[in-house]
Amino acid sequence: MREVTRLLISYGEGNQEALEQLLPQVYQQLRQLAQSYMRKEHSGHTLQATALVHEAYFRLIDQKAVHWENRAQFFAIAARLMRRILIDHTRNRKADKRGGSQAKISFDEALHWSEQEGPDLLVLDRALEKLSLIDKRQSEVVELRYFGGLNIDETAKVLNTSPATVKRDWTMAKVWLYRELNSEHDA
Repeated sequence: MREVTRLLISYGEGNQEALEQLLPQVYQQLRQLAQSYMRKEHSGHTLQATALVHEAYFRLIDQKAVHWENRAQFFAIAARLMRRILIDHTRNRKADKRGGSQAKISFDEALHWSEQEGPDLLVLDRALEKLSLIDKRQSEVVELRYFGGLNIDETAKVLNTSPATVKRDWTMAKVWLYRELNSEHDA
């Protein structure tokens, strides 16, 4: 962990060699994070975990305004970027459905496909954006637990807080999201 932090700080100071050393240090964890995201996607998803890792990594290292402080910050931003990539991919896919170059399918095929699909990522994304305005840490806990697949202890380490705080934030965030998602569904 300290090595990743050292490399991030060194890269942030302009050392390009640190970047080359960083990828082998973080690749497996990024891949696990991407696989966790992809498990929550429908089975016919066209984006693969490896592509998600590579896209997120390139966006991470391209961050010019970030002052890299530690490993926890890196993985929190990675989780957020992966979520953004999936949201953008979902938006593009939904745009294609409304008249893009998608092949025509029967109503029965569409019904079967939509039953396999997970929760609407766009609705969940809007709810998480609202939650982050109310309580940023709760939003980060949801990102790391739901999208990142981290357990309570891992989330606590990434956020540099106690497991008890993560449990409390997770419980409160789930209640808030349940109400928010149901009110949006009813509307």
